[in-house]
Amino acid sequence: MNQRLLHIITPVKDSLETTLQTIESIMNSDFQSNFQYTVYNDFSSDETTEKLEIVSAEKGFRLVNLKDITTHPSPNYLLVLQMAQQSALSDGAHLLIVESDVVVKQNTIQVLFDAAAELENPGLIAAVTHDRDGNVNFPYLYAKKFVGETVKTSKRLSFCCTLITHSLLETFDFKNLHPEKSWYDVFISHKSVELGFSNYLMTQLPVLHLPHSSRPWKQLKYTHPLKYYWLKYTKRRDKI
Repeated sequence: MNQRLLHIITPVKDSLETTLQTIESIMNSDFQSNFQYTVYNDFSSDETTEKLEIVSAEKGFRLVNLKDITTHPSPNYLLVLQMAQQSALSDGAHLLIVESDVVVKQNTIQVLFDAAAELENPGLIAAVTHDRDGNVNFPYLYAKKFVGETVKTSKRLSFCCTLITHSLLETFDFKNLHPEKSWYDVFISHKSVELGFSNYLMTQLPVLHLPHSSRPWKQLKYTHPLKYYWLKYTKRRDKI
């Protein structure tokens, strides 16, 4: 029986409509144990911040406004990961990341939590992402050939909807992550395998993913790739 606790986090940068869908889906989950849910507000607009404060009071999740903690401009994924790791370690908990462009189903959290106890030596466990039509979408296009199964993979797992086990949190200190990067899913995926853990993608457990809703400029990757890569390298954005 898995006696671990569960911490859930959602980093937020505006995209209020999808963020509220994410929060609603998590708070309405059929999860059989108590969990701590924290929304990290990464310098969203005043309008988004005000709405998050109202919803936090109504629904009872913890809201952390990063502007009260740091002056470092968004994105602050490194700080969020470091704070969340320390909190989870203090409580002996697994850490589940559900990003603000993802909507989970009622059973998603329970299935991921149970898998942490059932799978062999897990480091990361991810739910596959689908679009509104039920098709596998970015970032798991490579998983289209796997239907209805849990796949051990050495490929990167995105943090769209991913559980980081307590064992991996204990083994690798996020203070050692590169401070010049913007995102860390690729590095942590590979680090998990390097440290002897197994990473799993649950293709039978789809979640709705609305890619890059919080950072619309990244949609250029699909519509105007030359402009996307020009912004990426000249503006030093999106460093992985």
